[in-house]
This record gives sequence, C-alpha cells and structure tokens, in this order.
Amino acid sequence: MIDPEDSYGPVTARFYDAAYATLPGLGADVAFYRDLARRCGGPVLELGCGTGRVLLAIAAEGIPCTGVDASPAMLDALRARQGDLGVRTVCARMQDFDLFPERFALVFAAFRGFQHLAGVDEQLACLAAVRRHLRRGGTFAFDVFQPRLDVLAAADGDEEPDLRFEQDGEQVVRFVRTTRDRPAQLLSLEMRYERRRGGRVVGEERARFRMRWFHRFELLHLLHRAGFARVAIHGDFDGSPVAAASPAYVVVAQPDG
Repeated sequence: MIDPEDSYGPVTARFYDAAYATLPGLGADVAFYRDLARRCGGPVLELGCGTGRVLLAIAAEGIPCTGVDASPAMLDALRARQGDLGVRTVCARMQDFDLFPERFALVFAAFRGFQHLAGVDEQLACLAAVRRHLRRGGTFAFDVFQPRLDVLAAADGDEEPDLRFEQDGEQVVRFVRTTRDRPAQLLSLEMRYERRRGGRVVGEERARFRMRWFHRFELLHLLHRAGFARVAIHGDFDGSPVAAASPAYVVVAQPDG
C-alpha cells in the first residue's frame, strides 16, 4: 500500500493508537464497517488494516477476519493488541495481495486507505485483486474524504500543530506540513511527532506519505471500469446522500456476475 517514497509505517505505527484516540468522532467508521460485516457475514478481509482499530472490533463479533497491510510495524501492533481474537495478518500491498483461492464475503478499506494508491494503474490493480477475492454476491466497501476545493486551492504553508496526546509518560505534539500537487490530485504530508517531558523537548520522529484525492464520478468510473456494476456512494457513515458539506465518500460496491 505504501509508496516507495513514503515513510508511513514504523513511526506512524508507534503513535497511531494514542493519536487517534483523541478524535472521538472517528468511531463512526468502526460502527459502519462492523454493521456491514454483520450483514455480509464472514469471512472478512481488510486492506490497509493498520493496527486493527476497525478489524478487531469486527473480529470481536466472532467473524473470521484477515488483515492485509504493507507495514510490518503496523501488523506487529495489531498482533500485540488482538489477544485471542485470532485475526490472521498478511504483509502485502493492497494493489497486489494474493490469497487466492480464498474468497471473502466482505472486503473493505477503512480510514482512507484507498487514497494511498496514487496512480490509476495501482487503483485498478487493487480493484481487480478485490474482485478475485470476493465471493459471489460479495461486497467491497471503502471511504475517502470528499475534496474541499477551498482547502485544495489554499497556498502551501508552514507546518502546524494538529494533535496533542500522551504516550509512555510523554506529551506528544504532532505537527503537519501539507503540500499540494493539483494536476496529479496528490497531497504530500509530513508529520513530525515532537515528544516532551516536563515541558522540555526530548525527541522527535517524522513520517511522510502521499494521498490521492478523488471526485465522486471519478470513483464511479474507476469502479465500473473494474467490473463493479452496483455502486452506492454516501456522504457519511450514516448513509446520508452526498451533499456539498459531506465529509466523505463512503462507497459500497458489488461486482457484476
């Protein structure tokens, strides 16, 4: 899943759970994918599963689960968290994973994982791999952010603090610098985690990665081109229709045949 120029895995894995625990609204995606897994049944496959924030909630329902991620550090963190849930982990990229002939009732990519696929060839390769691994009547679901044109048009600026949290007895401040490649529809993000004890900086670590933004009908075109004939796109995890202020595109798709 991770571009060779990116350094997403080890640093992000270290801080991921503590950082995103500070965002109380994030749990809506967990409820959405868990409910979808209940309706689809198992087995379930998550692409870009990370530390298991979503997948472990599904496994706790007794549904057989497999998680794929390109970062060994992320998968190590998932295995450390899962206890006896029995989630299988596979280190692979989402555009060329291969578990065939195993097939799944639900394949999903939560928390904008699909946006790490920068090029159309990678996106179509991922969708083809998903189709190979879906059972007849199976479902593919994922979410991406809806691009805000005012944000994308803004000038690139200096890094800014966006999260503060505590971990291992330290106060951590995450700073983010964003640059935009508008013709390529790519955001490049550099995240600097500054660690402090008693108000004094004791260290810092950096992670860099890119994210592709998508427009609604671009997603429809990609999915239909990849053989997904039935596609629904919602504006949020509550199933609301897409509107100008919607924060996301939440996609639920099924292939033809």
